[in-house]
Amino acid sequence: MRSKARKVAIVGVGNVGSSCAYSLINQSICDEIMLIDRTPDRAIAQALDMTHGMDFVHSRTKIYTGTYEECSDTDVVILCAGGYPPKGQDRMGMLNSIADIYKHIIPQIMNSGFSGIFLAAANPVDVVTYVVWKLSGLPRSSVMGTGTSIDSARLKTLLCEHFPVDPRSVHGYVLGEHGESQFPAWSHVTIGGKPIHDILTQHPVRFGHLKLDEIALQTKNAGWEIYTRKGSTHYGIGNALAYITRSILNDEHRIIAVSSVLEQEYNQTGIAAGVPAIITHNGVKEIVELNLSPEEEQQMTFSCSTIRSAIEQLSLG
Repeated sequence: MRSKARKVAIVGVGNVGSSCAYSLINQSICDEIMLIDRTPDRAIAQALDMTHGMDFVHSRTKIYTGTYEECSDTDVVILCAGGYPPKGQDRMGMLNSIADIYKHIIPQIMNSGFSGIFLAAANPVDVVTYVVWKLSGLPRSSVMGTGTSIDSARLKTLLCEHFPVDPRSVHGYVLGEHGESQFPAWSHVTIGGKPIHDILTQHPVRFGHLKLDEIALQTKNAGWEIYTRKGSTHYGIGNALAYITRSILNDEHRIIAVSSVLEQEYNQTGIAAGVPAIITHNGVKEIVELNLSPEEEQQMTFSCSTIRSAIEQLSLG
């Protein structure tokens, strides 16, 4: 019988943070959720609103507000504090402001005695993941971001508009930056275990119309399409956060495309980028290095250089 409650803290309970909490509750992933927000009334309201729905879910999750000082016994701290890009800019447009936010937050959490896992969702998430790792002093296995997990899910969904299968029967990853330089590793995309390039070659009549470059562009722009239509994207990433958190708490050893700090994997170091990784109760157990095609290697190098350039603009001390 488990003696210790599985506790998750969510920092920032706007659209993304509250959607994450809602997913955690409805999937009965943890025992306690502590909400932390710069606007205490919002955190209180979110906690009350979700608590009042407990009668309708499978199991009861204790949800309440707290402070950074109360993170010492937390298993996972989910970082959602941030905002949305200024009009006309990409995710990197929030670079300096988001770094300042986490320079304020992370030392306070670490001073509490926290020794769990950081999971970042705030954009630009690859840069935030690296910043959190540097500021926390934790091993790289203990810090990750949502990375290209949501992009990989979008890719599978888009492919299933053309192939008559469930998205969960499609396997493959979007790699690199969660942003403009991301790319699908087409050489490793399979449907029912069959490489997508083989399917296109063997069925030119059925799938000859399919343009992989167009699907890659749709995948990259999917978040912007949602954002421009309703002003935020939060349900998808909320579910992605819950999915990753469940893999951590349940020690599932699931392979997920998360933003992870690289130390020579994919010939990269000094950055965090979206790569498939084995996720356990200790965080990132192992980064899975795919054998990329020459073109994909060039795309990975370019994407990582974009992230590195952004990191180099920051002064992390």
